[in-house]
Amino acid sequence: MTAIVRPNDGEAIRRYLGQPHVGPTALRIVLGAQLRKLRQAQDISREAAGKSIRASHAKISRLELGQVGFKENDLGDLLTLYGVRDEGERGDYFALAREANTPGWWHRFNDVLEDWFELHIGLEEAASIIRTYEVQFLPGLLQTEEYARAVSLLGYADAPRRKIDRLVELRMERQKLLARPDAPRLWAVIDEAAVRRPFGGPDVMRAQLAHLLEVSQLPNVTLQVAPFNVGAHAAAGCPITILRFLEADLPDLVYLEQLTSAVYLDKREDVEQYTLIMERLAAEASTPAETTAFLKGLLDGSV
Repeated sequence: MTAIVRPNDGEAIRRYLGQPHVGPTALRIVLGAQLRKLRQAQDISREAAGKSIRASHAKISRLELGQVGFKENDLGDLLTLYGVRDEGERGDYFALAREANTPGWWHRFNDVLEDWFELHIGLEEAASIIRTYEVQFLPGLLQTEEYARAVSLLGYADAPRRKIDRLVELRMERQKLLARPDAPRLWAVIDEAAVRRPFGGPDVMRAQLAHLLEVSQLPNVTLQVAPFNVGAHAAAGCPITILRFLEADLPDLVYLEQLTSAVYLDKREDVEQYTLIMERLAAEASTPAETTAFLKGLLDGSV
């Protein structure tokens, strides 16, 4: 009988058990990646794996990408197909699946939360570094409540007040991650147009600028403004967010938000290209100290 050769991933699975800082979204991605390794090690196609759980190859793709939760019966059938029969090892997989299926805090906002943005919030919670470039609006993690309300009204002009209130509440809840003991590092580059455009009116914008000055003093926040005199660059007109994780099983991700959807890129060549763009932006933008002086000038009307 030919011995079954499988990747030594039991330790990788156990490493994530009981790690609340990772979060359910990231755990789904970790578990999906491990299942993909198991399948590929046995040279089993997605179609064959799908048949084993009475589903399609598309379902296997979604599981392996961490886009959907794991049913215990499906996970058990896949582990058997992939040759994982040790009860202790199977138990680790089931335990990780239960943690991955645990609803995150953002699930209570399902009444206003789009599916494509739910994934971003879950990944944001697990990230160790968040790098973002914004063109038109200030980053959601740095918005005041009234600025967030003005932006939400712009995007949902005909929405009832209840929905706007919930969207603003969701945005304020997201910002709590910056004050966590294990808070990620936020490095934001903001186009000058975004800090000059008075969403909500002059009073709202003055309060927003004061908030930017305050939050930029946090040890885990780096803020830069890209002034109008910065030359043309590859990212012009396109907001970018790059999420980096401490966990080796979680690849860096590029998040590109659109009006009614978002694109997530994890291929190494894509991530490297956008990382290079971000590096160029940071190099051309005002330094954090220059940015502080510029924001103060906007507040007192001297610039």
